[in-house]
Amino acid sequence: IVPIKYVDFYEVNYTAEPLRGCKLWGAYVAIYAPTANPMHRVNLVKKRRVSADHQFTTEADAVAEAGEAAVKLVERRRRRYVFHP
Repeated sequence: IVPIKYVDFYEVNYTAEPLRGCKLWGAYVAIYAPTANPMHRVNLVKKRRVSADHQFTTEADAVAEAGEAAVKLVERRRRRYVFHP
């Protein structure tokens, strides 16, 4: 199950995934915006690894970092662009 946060109009998916070749975890984030059709959404930021220089020993730590990074990405995007739904 992918945790989802809603920040203003943005839907933020954040998750942890196991890294290849080790028993560590990576933090991942994707950001979406709504469209006029409720069955679709616009992928603003494709799923990508955040805090790529850090590997987490537990899935919970990676999810927590992904959640924090997601909010920062939305804040940065909000300052750069004005979104009118």
